Amino acid sequence: MISPSHTSTIAPTRTWAAVLFDLDGTIVDSAADITDSLAHMFASLGLEVPTRDQLLAYVGPPLLDSLRLLAGFDDAGAEHALSVYREDYAVRLTQSPVFPGVAGVLERVHSAGIPIALATSKPESMARIVLDHAGLSQYFTVIAGASEDEVRSTKADVVAEALRRLQAEGVDTTHAVMVGDRGYDTLGAEANGVPTILVEWGYGSPAEADGAIAVVHSADQLRTLLVG
Repeated sequence: MISPSHTSTIAPTRTWAAVLFDLDGTIVDSAADITDSLAHMFASLGLEVPTRDQLLAYVGPPLLDSLRLLAGFDDAGAEHALSVYREDYAVRLTQSPVFPGVAGVLERVHSAGIPIALATSKPESMARIVLDHAGLSQYFTVIAGASEDEVRSTKADVVAEALRRLQAEGVDTTHAVMVGDRGYDTLGAEANGVPTILVEWGYGSPAEADGAIAVVHSADQLRTLLVG
């Protein structure tokens, strides 16, 4: 969680043309469900299960990359581990609650006529299920996520795809903004020329606040920065 010392309450400096939202740690509190499925994966593969804190490092970045970099799997092993994880996580997918106040922010941004896109490293098919189950899909013009084969999985690639789809809908994305909870969101958005607002209720560390234009500690603060 990002430290309150980084919290900003700056007023919005422009009317945003579009708002891109991350999913895990920003809209839904999915860490417990993701780490439970990761623990199941390691146990099923006969491996030592990392601690809860270690498992949290897997939440946010593309999972296939994390399985290689953090767990030391080779390419084939990572693919197999990912399939074991997804089989278990599919059962938990709709159990993650929406963070307090976030549904209201989405409704307010949508009502203000600002197009909303999802930009998540979670597989797009899973992201759609999460939003549908939470009753939030109605607020999104575009839902972009990782491809099933993880070829499109980095946040930069997902943000680029979300922007492309918004533009295909006739949206001028010149003044778009990203809302996320991790440094990965900031870097991925920055690669596409998009500034980022980070939410404090997610899974980021204080160091991950660097590069964000603001950090908010409440849904009310986020709403103020997005629509005034």
